[in-house]
Amino acid sequence: MSRRLRALALCLLVAACGGNYSAPRNLDNACAIVSERPRYHRAMKKTERKWGVPIYVQMATFYQESKFIGDARTPYRFVLGVIPMGRQSSAYGYAQALDATWDEYRREEGGWGAKRDRIEDATDFMGWYMNQTYEDLGVSKADARAQYLAYHEGRTGYARGSYRSKPWLMRVASEVAARSDTYRSQLLACGKL
Repeated sequence: MSRRLRALALCLLVAACGGNYSAPRNLDNACAIVSERPRYHRAMKKTERKWGVPIYVQMATFYQESKFIGDARTPYRFVLGVIPMGRQSSAYGYAQALDATWDEYRREEGGWGAKRDRIEDATDFMGWYMNQTYEDLGVSKADARAQYLAYHEGRTGYARGSYRSKPWLMRVASEVAARSDTYRSQLLACGKL
């Protein structure tokens, strides 16, 4: 094999091992998302079977948290508008899991090899978290609005009602619920539910 051919083969192998972190093309259509990324559908279906969190609730939460971008991070904070002072939080990946919550998940459920930028691990994390919200607070796994509020504020913050003083968050949670309903209807129509 020629040197160029070996170099090309090596480049292709390295590229194949990397993650596809870009967003699906049509984020407003659940059928288009699962058609373009069947791996997402398999991962969410597995999470639904394991944890009981509906696919459409997972999808609506992923949309809000990362727009399905695997290496999503929070923006940088700036002092005086120009000096970068680090990111707004440690949230990372599809599920925008914080470092401490992700470590708790890995200790309890996911194993230390779990990665926030791998869709299978991100969906399992989300299922684990929402199942805990159901067990601890009685929030239905199909209630996208309340699950999102608990996901964003943490279960303790949700139990205290911290979201009530954040009108912007209440609006976002309502948008998550509406997107969840839309995704549910779409998935039913294309037979992917």
